[in-house]
Amino acid sequence: MKKIEAIIKPYKIEDIKNALVEIGILGMTVTYVEGFGSQGGHKENYRAAEIAVSFIPKIKIEVVVDDSKVDIVNKAIIDHAKTDGKGAIGDGKIFVYDIENAIRIRTEEVGTKAL
Repeated sequence: MKKIEAIIKPYKIEDIKNALVEIGILGMTVTYVEGFGSQGGHKENYRAAEIAVSFIPKIKIEVVVDDSKVDIVNKAIIDHAKTDGKGAIGDGKIFVYDIENAIRIRTEEVGTKAL
């Protein structure tokens, strides 16, 4: 099993959620986060003063899938997270981790059955 974490722009969440549901991913965790990458934040004007905003609002999506679904999930996220379908700085990142085990608390199912 693998855990896929994707850090994306907030306005892309519905498109990505719908794409994941369409390919059979029915469970995910969404967290509102802040951070910066290569763009290093941005500047805003407030009362005629320029202020550096070093943390940018993002959304982190977490899904755990069977190894066989990693490529299709990553492709769905990439296709729907790109700005204007072409991509731009700040579109986000995807991280993939190994998961040793999963347990559904209600039924005590383990492994991929718990997903």
